[in-house]
Amino acid sequence: MSLKLLCFSPPFPFSLTNPNPNFSPSSDPPLPFHSFRTSQTPKKILSYSSPDPLFLPLLDQHQQQQQEPLEEEEEEEEEEVNDEEEDPIRTFLKRRDPRPDPVREGRFSLQKNRRTSWRVADTEPITGEDAKIDLGSILSDPIEGLEEKQSGEDGIVSEIVGIARDLPENVTIGEFLGPYEGRIGEGECVEVLERLGEEGFVWECLYFFEWMRSREQPMVSPKAVSALFPVLGRAGMGVELMVLFKNLPRGLRFSDVRVYNATISSLSSCRRYADAWKVYEAMETNNIRPDHVTCSILITVMRKSGRSAKDAWEFFERMNKKGIEWRLEVLGALVKCFCDEGLVKEALIIQSEMEKRGIRSNVIIYNTLMDAYVKSDKVEEAEGLFKEMKERGLKPTAPTYNILMDAYSRRMQPEIVENLLSEMQSLGLKPNVKSYTCLTSAYGRKRKMSDRAADAFLKMRKAGIKPTSHSYTALIHAYSVDGWHEKAYAAFESMRREGITPPIETYTALLDAYRRAGDARMLMDIWKWMMQDKIEGTRVTFNILLDGLAKQGHYLEARDVIYEFGRLGLSPTVMTYNMLMNAYARGGQHNKLPQLLREMAALNLKPDSITYSTMIYAYVRVRDFTRAFYYHKQMVNSRQVPDARSYEKLRSLLDVKAAIKNRRDKNAILGIVNSTMALEPKRKGKKDEFWKNKKKRFGSNRLVGSS
Repeated sequence: MSLKLLCFSPPFPFSLTNPNPNFSPSSDPPLPFHSFRTSQTPKKILSYSSPDPLFLPLLDQHQQQQQEPLEEEEEEEEEEVNDEEEDPIRTFLKRRDPRPDPVREGRFSLQKNRRTSWRVADTEPITGEDAKIDLGSILSDPIEGLEEKQSGEDGIVSEIVGIARDLPENVTIGEFLGPYEGRIGEGECVEVLERLGEEGFVWECLYFFEWMRSREQPMVSPKAVSALFPVLGRAGMGVELMVLFKNLPRGLRFSDVRVYNATISSLSSCRRYADAWKVYEAMETNNIRPDHVTCSILITVMRKSGRSAKDAWEFFERMNKKGIEWRLEVLGALVKCFCDEGLVKEALIIQSEMEKRGIRSNVIIYNTLMDAYVKSDKVEEAEGLFKEMKERGLKPTAPTYNILMDAYSRRMQPEIVENLLSEMQSLGLKPNVKSYTCLTSAYGRKRKMSDRAADAFLKMRKAGIKPTSHSYTALIHAYSVDGWHEKAYAAFESMRREGITPPIETYTALLDAYRRAGDARMLMDIWKWMMQDKIEGTRVTFNILLDGLAKQGHYLEARDVIYEFGRLGLSPTVMTYNMLMNAYARGGQHNKLPQLLREMAALNLKPDSITYSTMIYAYVRVRDFTRAFYYHKQMVNSRQVPDARSYEKLRSLLDVKAAIKNRRDKNAILGIVNSTMALEPKRKGKKDEFWKNKKKRFGSNRLVGSS
């Protein structure tokens, strides 16, 4: 390889000249290198300063000013020296770099209990110095030499990682790596990057990569790039990642599809999907042929960025024309894309075509299909796939059982969840936090089962598994259903003490607990906590808070909730007005119901059967049968009739009221007709003053006659 291919761009900060012609010199800022580490006292720091200070231009100028008079004195001394021929060894020593000699390497040290190689002994014994030389040649085992070399390399990696752990404040790792120059190779550099990334030292990875670039013989390789970019992607440092990619050296060595795959995947991890497509376009411009990994990553990018499954399929067909074969990774990404849109039948067609081409489905594809069926409430089909997977010899994993347990948890069947958990343990699979969360949620969805939910939560703790926010949310919801709002609040406080930040689902479950308890003051306090923590509520949170305040007669606060959530883009729905109407009706504010109905019409919200039923019951409660029958007629005309059981109850109540109303209306109508036609009603005769005793007298006369 020519020396031109090994030329590297200058170290950080990057210059504005862009070595890659496929990118515009752009608006991306240079890397904002600064340390976020806290002040620590180093255990053991090598006292070495970098020979070429990269970030101190002012000190460079100061050193240049000091070196100028020294250079003038040296020139005067050279003029005084005679033009005598110098010794070549002396000339070499003068021109030599004044850096300290490296530590001696490759030296074998004798150890105890070393293995010796067996050989046939000579006829005459060897004595004296010859014996020592022969023993040295025998003890020099090549296998042990390789082991010592590997342990020495691992020691260098461990030393550099230890320096990164003990860095003081406002100091970079490159300032302590001078003694390691010339002792570490490209393979060890890749291992250092991987170790630093595993331990979460993101900025140290960046500075170590900078040190690798700034050497006289740079040690940056495609493997180093593939090790660094995923670390930056997981940390969400997409801007820095793009700057590094644009400043990669030009040449065939870095025109590797694996470098581009790592870049696209890392950008997808930090949700910079537009930049990921730019990298792919640069890949096409440089005539770099994509492989099946590129195709699968880009299909995943399309799914995460909101593109449809149809677009993903068209992209796959274009890649197929370019020579990309049907591989398991690509088809798995396609199946996931179709399942996320609910197109399970189309995903099954892709799976069958895959099987026809000789590509067997793995457990991940079966888990994806089962999860799609569970989300569409088709648990029986998911069970069928589970059985098929076991018949084909595929061993279910913990996520497989978690999918089924989540399905039966939603169906409120905790007994089946318990059986699945036992089966999972019998196969040697360890239940994780999601497994126990499904069990807690299964008991928590049923009434009078909060004790069993708490037992499942304690089982998880005894197993040594730390609960997550979802686990606490399931427990709080269990207490909420049973009306134990004090226990729900205690679980919420325990969650905070453990350092777990409550998400919006946990706040929603706690709000529901105090809504059921009718504590409006606590509802307002929880809402204030949410606003202080800058947690935006969902529509479910909005409805629960509104219902809890309105049922306690806090109508103005309920209106404030509608306004506050409207600012977040959550406009009121039909359910919102149904709960508000129910609260007004319970509070004797039935006169407000027509106004709420007009507000719904202004927002283009069509009343449903619950809206009309709420209004009918409200007017029946105050014996206003005229408006009750009027809204019943509107409900029938708009074809918003509730279910058969609810409508039968409503209709029986209205029939009884209608009979009373019709009898009264009949008498009223007859009175109107008679008064209109001037017909006087028949007047009854004068009552007998003894009419009360008429029957008695009739009986007494009969007795007299019989006698």
